[in-house]
Amino acid sequence: MSLVLYDAPRCPYCARVRIVLAEKELAHDVVEIDLANRPAWLYEKNATGRVPVLEEDDWPLPESAVIMEFLEERYPEPALLPADPAERAFARLVIFRAGELTDPYYALRRGEDGGPARLDAALGKLDAALAARPFLGGMDYGLADVAYVPWLLRARDLLGVALDPFPALAGWLARLEARPAVAAEAELIAAL
Repeated sequence: MSLVLYDAPRCPYCARVRIVLAEKELAHDVVEIDLANRPAWLYEKNATGRVPVLEEDDWPLPESAVIMEFLEERYPEPALLPADPAERAFARLVIFRAGELTDPYYALRRGEDGGPARLDAALGKLDAALAARPFLGGMDYGLADVAYVPWLLRARDLLGVALDPFPALAGWLARLEARPAVAAEAELIAAL
């Protein structure tokens, strides 16, 4: 069994996969992709030419959310989804709705009118959710948290978004950064 991650350090979607691989302590090779000059062969691995792509024994799998699920099922320990089917479905729903954060993040990054207000509203919703439960997917850290943390780190560290108005969200992020896999991502962002 051989895992290869086609990766771009600045890509938050790739960050999701890097974090899951680290949490599961899975050895893998990395092929770094220059997003400004994508190699033609990448389109053979993913017709859209996007990263991440995880390849296992010459079988390429694109799309970060799908890759996270694959890794969870293929390498179930440590578990990053709850054992209870209803709780697992809730975590998947949270992941499915990640666009509620990512769309406003990109609106802010692109300088769109209303971008800051849209992101503040999204952060407010996350803050309220985290005031009600310790992690996005429920009572334990897992894939739902991994699905969101790359954008929150980048919003804070690259776009200068203050999280002080969102104390539950800021506390959650601090707890996640205590995890080596998330701390490594924060360090990678600092080096960008």
